Amino acid sequence: MITRLSQLFLRTLRDDPADAEVDSHKLLVRAGYVRRIAPGVYSWLPLGLRVLREIERVVREEMNAIGAQEISLPALLPREPYETTNRWTEYGPALFRLQDRKGNDMLLGPTHEELFALTVKGEYNSYKDLPVTLYQIQTKYRDEERPRAGILRGREFVMKDSYSFDLDEDGLKASYHAHREAYQRIFARLGVKYVIVAATSGAMGGSASEEFLAESAIGEDTYVRCIESGYAANVEAVTTAAPESRPIEGQPPAVDYETGDTPTIATLVDWANSADLGRAITGADTLKNILLKTRLPGGEWELLAVGLPGDRAVDEKRLEAALEPAEFELLGDADFEANPFLVRGYIGPRALLANDVRYLVDPRVVNGTSWITGADVEGKHVVDLVAGRDFIPDGTIEAAEVRDGDPSPDGRGNLVTARGIEIGHIFQLGSKYTDAFAVDVLGENGKPVRLVQGSYGVGISRMVAVVAEQMHDDKGLRWPAEIAPFDVHLVIANKDEAAREGAEAIASALDIQGLEVLLDDRKASPGVKFKDSELLGMPLVVVVGRGWADGKVELRDRFTGESRELDKDTAAAEIVKAVRTAV
Repeated sequence: MITRLSQLFLRTLRDDPADAEVDSHKLLVRAGYVRRIAPGVYSWLPLGLRVLREIERVVREEMNAIGAQEISLPALLPREPYETTNRWTEYGPALFRLQDRKGNDMLLGPTHEELFALTVKGEYNSYKDLPVTLYQIQTKYRDEERPRAGILRGREFVMKDSYSFDLDEDGLKASYHAHREAYQRIFARLGVKYVIVAATSGAMGGSASEEFLAESAIGEDTYVRCIESGYAANVEAVTTAAPESRPIEGQPPAVDYETGDTPTIATLVDWANSADLGRAITGADTLKNILLKTRLPGGEWELLAVGLPGDRAVDEKRLEAALEPAEFELLGDADFEANPFLVRGYIGPRALLANDVRYLVDPRVVNGTSWITGADVEGKHVVDLVAGRDFIPDGTIEAAEVRDGDPSPDGRGNLVTARGIEIGHIFQLGSKYTDAFAVDVLGENGKPVRLVQGSYGVGISRMVAVVAEQMHDDKGLRWPAEIAPFDVHLVIANKDEAAREGAEAIASALDIQGLEVLLDDRKASPGVKFKDSELLGMPLVVVVGRGWADGKVELRDRFTGESRELDKDTAAAEIVKAVRTAV
């Protein structure tokens, strides 16, 4: 098919949009692929929609190859199923809620575990029907607090979500691994650089969970890997390698000291190193206590204290994952006034435990470790407060930041951190949703069998931005042949009528061979046409220009930047060969 640029609904821009933060956002807007409608909401224009559809095609082919069947469920959903699983509440403000004219509560679907479980329940009743995997490619809605980076983090987005239903755990594991391998094939075909990391399940629930993260410095997800062992995990899923407990016997008693104006770890360390304690003190020898209030969905606020070594900051994503599904807030002035035993800058375990405040500590705070921490009086700290002797926490929590050089949880090396963009997530949900809706079939022995479920997502619209982010250069987009809007961008850079007729003939020859051709037939300068060809990013650019008089056309490779001359009489065949090789 030949698409003429003179007739294409397209307007390229020379300047970056004012609200664009990342390269993919800038280029997709400048190249006329997408247009912003509202924060986190974008229109797909012809070129952008072509890329989106090509990614959908790749995903469909690989999903169909593992025996998954495509259906389409509504995005407008009733409240009741999500009320049954408590996600009407657990999703919090991220859920788009609305009412119909009769006052019935509805929502715009953020994900469809409930509806797929109910669909299978309504259609299947025998073990002979299983296993089954269903999927859809559909628009989802989440009211992101801070939509950013164009289509990378939007409030409306296209996702492929699939769901497997099996008779037992072995079947679930097989479905899970089939999806895992299908995702690897999808991302390989798209040419994306990615890592697979262990992840938390969050509001989805279930047991095993892995994320596929596209490598990117602008990614919102931090992950770690161990070069020596190959271990990799999202930072929320990292477990701290706890030290061995130490003997308590023989340790010096805890002593309260007047420490003056020392409300921060830095000022406390300075005091300690001037107090002749008999050893050099660092932030890692101090125990700082962070005060929060937490609330389960529909519940009341409760105080929570988190203790961690003073040289570590709290990672809010790790804290959020650890407290899921509860929400949390740092204490404010009114909270401290209502709890006078909490003395800012001098809070210690003794007052927390004496006042029945739930106290969770970092896994490094093991029995026998000795700490300098608050004495619950302004200007006072306690030295040599020993865990397991002077205080016993209520448990541990993974809330401290993970840093380069931390020991790997598998004990086989050290961790390095990097950033990535989530492009896929796979879950072994188990029976969370099939329990909620009693999704049973009659087993081979005539007794009911509760099905086990898996959930698997790929961000389709996000992938457009991810590919643009990883594969652009300083001139514009560079689409891989698998998902490019067109196979060839043919530029007429010569006003000579014979050259124009020759370009039309080449375009027709390519069309006959089944190639998608974008023909720049505009009455614009060659310079403008060349800049647009670089910005739009087709993998191959054919230039019919000055060389036509000498029987030559130019073939440019957008990825390598290389170009070569072709004989005009064999150009079409050479171009077809180049396209077939690229794909």
